[in-house]
Amino acid sequence: MPDDMRGAATLGHSATVKRALPMAFLLSCALSMATGMPASAQESAETYAPASGDTSVDRHLADINEYAARYPAAFADEMARYYAVPRAYVEAMQQQPDWTAGDIFMACALAQIVGQPCRAVVREWSRDHEGGWKAVAGRLQAEPGGAQYRRLHSAIDASYARWDRPAPRN
Repeated sequence: MPDDMRGAATLGHSATVKRALPMAFLLSCALSMATGMPASAQESAETYAPASGDTSVDRHLADINEYAARYPAAFADEMARYYAVPRAYVEAMQQQPDWTAGDIFMACALAQIVGQPCRAVVREWSRDHEGGWKAVAGRLQAEPGGAQYRRLHSAIDASYARWDRPAPRN
């Protein structure tokens, strides 16, 4: 048997798997292009429930997840520049499986609004977030519908303006 044929015969299943991986990647890319978002962002948009007590804030936080999935560096820049959070801290949080970009945004924007460091709100969320962001915000004296939430809406609007991103619609 020629050497080039002997090598092909010994590959067997491994060669089939190696040929299938590029196809799986292409299918994933096709799904992303068809839906306009990465498959992981699509899944998270369907399951993400920040429970902020304000449906508009919830929609924006879900959309921020999608934005940050596409532009993680721009998201980290935004948080560092406008929410006084070290970029390295934001990048580390983005790597945590239990934290989404929407949660990072909410923690740091809420922290700025109530005059606390972002790390303090991150600790508060990590300690107990059973009632969602509404419960965490309540413990920080920032009730939905109150002045702090109006400031949160303004902060979200300002970030969207800097990103030149249209507000999500439902």
